[in-house]
Amino acid sequence: MLERGLHDRRADAHVRQPGQSGTRGRAWQADAVPGRDGRGVPRRERAQPGDAGRDGSPAGIHDREGGSGVSLRDRAVLLTGCTGDIGAAYLDAMTSAGANVVAVDLDDGTELAARASERGPGKAVFQRCDITDDSDVHSAVRAAVERFGGLDAVVNNAAVYRGLGRKRPLEELTLEDWDTVLRVNVRGTWQVIRGALPALRRRGGGRIVNVSSATARMGTAGFAHYVASKAAVEGLTRAAARELGKDGITVNAVSPGLVDDGATRALNDPGYVAAAAGARSLPRDMRPDDLVGALLWLIGPDSGFVSGQTVIVDGGGVFA
Repeated sequence: MLERGLHDRRADAHVRQPGQSGTRGRAWQADAVPGRDGRGVPRRERAQPGDAGRDGSPAGIHDREGGSGVSLRDRAVLLTGCTGDIGAAYLDAMTSAGANVVAVDLDDGTELAARASERGPGKAVFQRCDITDDSDVHSAVRAAVERFGGLDAVVNNAAVYRGLGRKRPLEELTLEDWDTVLRVNVRGTWQVIRGALPALRRRGGGRIVNVSSATARMGTAGFAHYVASKAAVEGLTRAAARELGKDGITVNAVSPGLVDDGATRALNDPGYVAAAAGARSLPRDMRPDDLVGALLWLIGPDSGFVSGQTVIVDGGGVFA
């Protein structure tokens, strides 16, 4: 949900030269497409009947990389908005699960990517990218192809959030306020999807996960432009799912509640954050790591017959 505001600068793209890992072609395959694997799961990753994990649970639930329950070994992922607290949590979780990640943002994420690579087993490289600039987007996709041999999944996490400033009635929003948020949060998400499609299609399918917000259902006052942008992301998710299923590409969204992180604390007073926590069915603060399980499942091998859906992760604050 985070990108550290919108900056007007355009970054020069520097793509690393090929040092390709062993990513396989046609790694993500949707289910109901003739001639493709019935679950969209590469056969070597499936648990066999009667297999059990270390704790007696079904094989593969706890025995995969990173303790997450999902293996993303050798998968190449493009992650936008990597430098905020949520984006950093996504990056760590994906590399821990074995994914190779091209992480992009306007702010510098070089050290984040280096730390994620050190923890592994997956690798991460950072590239500066403005998601509203087609040349930057194409360069980021090319980095995944050249560095990791292809592209299997896209996580559209970049958005204007921290840069929203104080809450204001909708009549006080300016045209610039509105256009800036919609340009990044909606148009930028669409531009990344559009730019990634050729690479995903070359793999025979893939996963796209867009990051929405529970505010799209709550109608949170004071951020009308942000709420509208996230509702539009969910509509885009459904439309893209309808169009891209024939290509073996699933498109879903994760919708976080109010996360207690740096951006939220910058925009809200402590009392507001505490009240949101107390109103949940699970009455505690929500942390960036609470979003990891849903994301990994949606880009992982076991969600191949799920598309066009929005998964709300907010501790039971909003019921869809």
